Amino acid sequence: MSDAVWSAQGAVGPEGGEVFSPPHCSSATVGDWISLLKPRVILLVVFTGLVGLWVAPGRLNPVLAIAAILAIAVGAGAAGAINMWYDRDIDTLMRRTRRRPIPAGRIAPDEALSFGIALAAASVGVLGLATNFAAALVLAVSIAFYVVVYTMWLKRRTPQNIVIGGAAGAFPPLIGWVAVTGHVAPLPLVLFAIIFFWTPPHFWSLSLYAHGDYARAGVPMLPVVAGARATRRHILGYTLLLVPLTLLPWGLGEAGVIYAIAATVLGLGFLLGAGRIMRDGQDASGRSLSGDAPARATFRYSILYLFALFAALAVDHLVG
Repeated sequence: MSDAVWSAQGAVGPEGGEVFSPPHCSSATVGDWISLLKPRVILLVVFTGLVGLWVAPGRLNPVLAIAAILAIAVGAGAAGAINMWYDRDIDTLMRRTRRRPIPAGRIAPDEALSFGIALAAASVGVLGLATNFAAALVLAVSIAFYVVVYTMWLKRRTPQNIVIGGAAGAFPPLIGWVAVTGHVAPLPLVLFAIIFFWTPPHFWSLSLYAHGDYARAGVPMLPVVAGARATRRHILGYTLLLVPLTLLPWGLGEAGVIYAIAATVLGLGFLLGAGRIMRDGQDASGRSLSGDAPARATFRYSILYLFALFAALAVDHLVG
């Protein structure tokens, strides 16, 4: 749909009917442009990228290291902005997203797209100049993967969207490492794998209590397509794979006992949350008998879990 049609007619739902007519776009606030970048997502991206940079052998000049982290943050924000541009039709149908700047009419779609493309190009260019071509290439691949592979291809086509698309969020520690060293090594690949396997139970916990939004928007998230019971099994299964994987840095001799203890304790907490979701009963319609509490608690814990896990790795590296 062209932006002119969008402005004149509003969004078109999955069945082709008009569902929303945004108000006339006016001057957006600074907060609107910042929200277009998905700042809460950026925090986790920046932190894991920083840890990847920190644990890499060798050191960057502090100014160049700051430039690298800013480039990772801006690249992630650019991907988020383009994602919001592309998903503006389904964002109007979901309670969680209908107040975003584009569906609410505060930022025009073509402006958001231009903003995202400009930031993406700038972030890749700055990272290449500040560090090396390899790091810039990995950042470019991560942006393209999130925008093209996940947003445009997988998200609306398969319930495995977040499994494959989750790779987009796993790139930051790899980018940070390559920014320092110029090459890939086993540890950043393990960190990539940890985030890759963390993403499904993290996001499926969210989708368990937000499945109504996804159903209205026609997005085939796992709870919508396979039901809550199957989603609970998948959450538990991926968590069982994730927890031993997090001990691999210690097993490879790339991390010490501080990280091993933290990974074990944090992993047991994640397994406890996944187990509570698994034990949660449901009525004949598939609704949880405990409400959204187990899924919400596990979703929130999963964010703290990844922060704490990477923080433990950074502390272990500092002490070691």
